[in-house]
Amino acid sequence: MQSDTDQRGKKHIWALALLAFSAVTLAVVLREHLSFEALSENRARLVAFTESHRALSVLVFIMVYAGIVSLSLPGATVSTLTGGFLFGLFPGVLFNMTAAIVGASALFLAARWGLGDWLAAKIDASEGRIHRIKQGIDENQWSMLFLLRFLPVVPFFVANLLPALFGVPFHRFVISTALGIVPGALVYTSVGAGLSEVFERGEAPDLGVIFEPYILLPLMGLCLLALAPVLWKAWRKGKAAERA
Repeated sequence: MQSDTDQRGKKHIWALALLAFSAVTLAVVLREHLSFEALSENRARLVAFTESHRALSVLVFIMVYAGIVSLSLPGATVSTLTGGFLFGLFPGVLFNMTAAIVGASALFLAARWGLGDWLAAKIDASEGRIHRIKQGIDENQWSMLFLLRFLPVVPFFVANLLPALFGVPFHRFVISTALGIVPGALVYTSVGAGLSEVFERGEAPDLGVIFEPYILLPLMGLCLLALAPVLWKAWRKGKAAERA
């Protein structure tokens, strides 16, 4: 006989599957509207609307961007560029970060409600490699959360979902997200702030700028800083094992 927890978990999984199906459908329908080309074609209208309805444009921008992130639609990078293009580096970076944090939090909570608590409980009750991985994450949550944010190769939606599925407390997720997205938000918002010149030349923005050495090396430094507590614990355990 199935427990109430398992039954609730299955109901939540169905709801989460429906949400995922809706997100995929929207991604297919809106893919042409969530692109750099769409931004280029509609830039004049967007600028005119922003200049005449400043407060409303900020609110709409944050709501749309947060919705894109919460549904993991393929338009977060373009949204960040748009924030820089319409509002400048500052306060554009603040609007981008606010939207990203709200959207990421919504996705985290949806994943936690749909599957996270049930899956975390199953992993805790199990044995083997996955259980050991979760134990390692639990022992070094702050380091792992910041590492997910600082590594530019980790997709944003992955960094939002994994903490929910491994039972990370919500407040830790929000704090690490708010601080961890600062470098990337600054880089891409600054790229967006310079789009006017890119549009005039008829070119596309260089989205690979984050892998340039002058940006990538500081990010790697932040990754090492995030890993420092993990390395320190490992070193102390090794020393304790040698003395034993």
